[in-house]
Amino acid sequence: MARLLWLDTHGVEPAPAQVAVFAAGLAHWWGVHQDSHLAFVARLLGPEIVGMAWIALVPRVPRPGAASRMSADIQSVFVTVESRGQGIGSALVEAASEYAARRGSLRVTVSSGRKAVPVYERLGFESSRQLLQRLPR
Repeated sequence: MARLLWLDTHGVEPAPAQVAVFAAGLAHWWGVHQDSHLAFVARLLGPEIVGMAWIALVPRVPRPGAASRMSADIQSVFVTVESRGQGIGSALVEAASEYAARRGSLRVTVSSGRKAVPVYERLGFESSRQLLQRLPR
């Protein structure tokens, strides 16, 4: 997964040493956040991971009649260039979304790059006027 996150960020194959250093940091981060973040991965015939999608689940403030509410956010969806166009990314997003629903999330959000918006729309995601963001000043 460290290699895929590197590829997604830099777009070039990293040196093994770079992956090793980043993987150690990722492992530490995931250890700290394992209660809120889960990774879904895809493999084809071999052991190499060709795609991933993360889901972040965060408890929401309880409401009367709804003591256990969750927010879910899909993050860091990436499929290697060679494996794109086979439905892998869509399958990962579907699996993460279904997991979030089973955990009690009433909705799943995603912050998408412009090119991926049609993919998410095909999967049932819609723009929402109620979901706003504020960037740091």
